[in-house]
Amino acid sequence: MANNNASNVSAAKPKIGGAISRAPLGTSLPESATEELTSAFKKLGYVSEDGLTNSNTFDSTEVASWDGDVVLTAESNKRDAFTFKLLEVLNVDVLKSVYGDDNVDGDLETGIEVRANSTPQEEYSWVVDMIMKNGVLKRIVIPQAKVSAVADIVYKNNEAVGYETTISAAPYALYDGDTHREYIIATQISG
Repeated sequence: MANNNASNVSAAKPKIGGAISRAPLGTSLPESATEELTSAFKKLGYVSEDGLTNSNTFDSTEVASWDGDVVLTAESNKRDAFTFKLLEVLNVDVLKSVYGDDNVDGDLETGIEVRANSTPQEEYSWVVDMIMKNGVLKRIVIPQAKVSAVADIVYKNNEAVGYETTISAAPYALYDGDTHREYIIATQISG
């Protein structure tokens, strides 16, 4: 008989106040789904209805013996990337996340200047907070990642402008080489 349990099936929605946060590399990282983030983490606001996609993949090569039996499957090129579309295009922290901190100056009151150039992106720490079924909290901590792609930016009168952003995670020494960690806990919250 199968050991199926429908109560373990869940969808995910963003935590109220912003699900994705970014902080300078070296910022103290949370070690649970409920620990408060330090003030160094800046919330990046609304994310599109497509949510978050985690591509945690690797390439593999099959090695065959002389007689044709597969005797080894070798893994290589491990990638851990996260893609999301940031919608708050007037948020300075969002602009800095997309274009780089040194390429964005000012604020809405005094005027914002954004410089698009080939300056390499810096690595940051990222946290994604979400709420699962029955108030279960899930947090993904990506200790070291940088923006590796930004999709075409579309400006239309009947569509929200947004930055579809992909960040690529790197192995983190303090996590024993893990590229991200996930923390999940059952708790009753609203939102």
